[in-house]
Amino acid sequence: MNSAPARHVLILGGTTEARRLAEELAGDPALRVTSSLAGRVAAPRLPVGQVRIGGFGGAEGMARWLREHQVDALIDATHPFADTISSHAARAAADVHVPLLALRRPGWVPGPGDRWHSVGSLAEAARLLPDLGERIFLTTGRMGLATFAHLTRQWFLVRSVDAPEPPVPPRMEVILDRGPFTLEGEAELLRRHRIEVLVTKDSGAHATAPKLTAASAAALPVVIIRRPPAPQGIPVAKTPSEAATWLRTTLA
Repeated sequence: MNSAPARHVLILGGTTEARRLAEELAGDPALRVTSSLAGRVAAPRLPVGQVRIGGFGGAEGMARWLREHQVDALIDATHPFADTISSHAARAAADVHVPLLALRRPGWVPGPGDRWHSVGSLAEAARLLPDLGERIFLTTGRMGLATFAHLTRQWFLVRSVDAPEPPVPPRMEVILDRGPFTLEGEAELLRRHRIEVLVTKDSGAHATAPKLTAASAAALPVVIIRRPPAPQGIPVAKTPSEAATWLRTTLA
């Protein structure tokens, strides 16, 4: 008796949650999992199973890929700030009538006494900095540094996985590193570089949260960029286990 063919699942990945989901699904013979990475990091951490790297060519290109590869379910487990690919995924899934889930880890929440300044964009963060301090720890990634390039009085400590390209702030030191980071290491970094302000995105990752705890302990102001909302009408899971449950229920 012939068994049913494995159902094809496409995970839009690049996050810890995406890798954990791929690992959780890898042992299921009823599923065939492909993880898609954008290719913006030179040496990405690869998930288990089949991997494709590179863009799709917009929503139309993604819809075409879904059709050609007979995808049965799509899970958007990209970074919370990857709103362009999330929008493309919503449009492509609707066009091809493929069920779509967004896997989004919860955002950070300020604690008692935290000095958070919530803003909606990098540009808004840049406008606040002259009033907050002159030595800035910038952990928003290498792609948006041009937004801060006009700030000539501030000194920036920039941490990113890959080296940034100009335009960048004229007074800047770069640390090439990726999490997880320890509380002790983050506290020492703030002390050694005499940091006065932390700027970060609300990525919500546990691996990078210690910088917020260290900033709170040092009574530093934090400029935190709010994450964009997931596309309307798309169900959201908070953990890989929730996503796996949704997938198996949807494909049952």
